[in-house]
Amino acid sequence: MKISTKGRYALRLMLDLALHSNNGPVRIKDIAARQDISDKYLEQIISNLNKAGYVKSIRGPQGGYKLTRDPACYTVGMILRLTEGSLAPVSCLEDEVNQCGRQEGCATLELWKQLDEAIKGVVDNVTLEKLVEWQREKVDNYMI
Repeated sequence: MKISTKGRYALRLMLDLALHSNNGPVRIKDIAARQDISDKYLEQIISNLNKAGYVKSIRGPQGGYKLTRDPACYTVGMILRLTEGSLAPVSCLEDEVNQCGRQEGCATLELWKQLDEAIKGVVDNVTLEKLVEWQREKVDNYMI
């Protein structure tokens, strides 16, 4: 499994909002500059986040975007599934009920199940709040 730039940038965008929204809505142009990402690409990503209710658009001269919830309410898994779709390592684990006709005799299925659970165990337990904490630690350590 490889996370696309869309998924990685969505996480960076959400992290940037969590870090910088104390002073009000954050403009895409400012996020693009800080993250060194095209503002056009961020507009596409934020549109999906807005439709899903993860962010709110504020119009006007002081407008921009802000999170709709506390950073602790978002998991990395929520954000990645919105942008990437399924995070299952193999297609036979994407459906709620495995549709593969070979599953009864498939020796590798247990491996894929364990890998899937390991991925979920990370992305569904790391929150945006935790990413904020890690980011602040990085900045604090860098400034020493």
